[in-house]
Amino acid sequence: MLRADIRKISILNNSNEKILLKDISFTLKPNRIYTILGENGSGKSTLIKALTLLPDKRFFRIDGRIFWKGKDLSDAGEEELLSLRKNQIRYVFQDCVNSFDPLKRIGYYFNTMADNISKLNQLLEYFNLPEKNKIENLYPYELSGGMAQRIAIVLAAVANPQLLILDEPTSAADTAVINLLIHFLNEFVSERNCTVLTVTQDLLFARKVSHEIASIKNLTLTEFHTNQSRVLK
Repeated sequence: MLRADIRKISILNNSNEKILLKDISFTLKPNRIYTILGENGSGKSTLIKALTLLPDKRFFRIDGRIFWKGKDLSDAGEEELLSLRKNQIRYVFQDCVNSFDPLKRIGYYFNTMADNISKLNQLLEYFNLPEKNKIENLYPYELSGGMAQRIAIVLAAVANPQLLILDEPTSAADTAVINLLIHFLNEFVSERNCTVLTVTQDLLFARKVSHEIASIKNLTLTEFHTNQSRVLK
């Protein structure tokens, strides 16, 4: 489904170039949950953003090729990439409150990103959130970090993406919500034959949810390996 062959990802500062990540190669297949482990500052967020060429080209350089369903995304135009991010690959970023426009109410995102209102309300209920009509008039700054994170997950999932990418999805969640998320992600990939990629520092979460796990070490990504903790359950 997605294949990445990245020689390096660099940040540019005037005439200087600093390598953030290098020699990364992996393939994501359907009906699997993948997790990338890494410490703060290891480049996890940069890597997942690079998968749809999100980093600003003025400051970042991606040297390599990323294929989505066999198409090299370096050949895709901006409109095609925007359509891809909207309809096929959805992100949930770590800082969910600031991922929303502070001048727009949550209802704006419900109306533009969720065509199926019944499904939207089902997901809101599943993640212990109020119904649409009770939270749509709130601004992002009126949400707690945990509430914003769950709303972002709902908005990403309701679009039925073929690849769902979650950045530190347990950072603002308590144990009950984490367990709900683990159950949801397993159902999500099995029912839709899609793929989930998470990046996290939470080793326990990774072991509970993942089919395959890799780690970022020394600026590169280890090979994905089967999660034995899950196999032995």
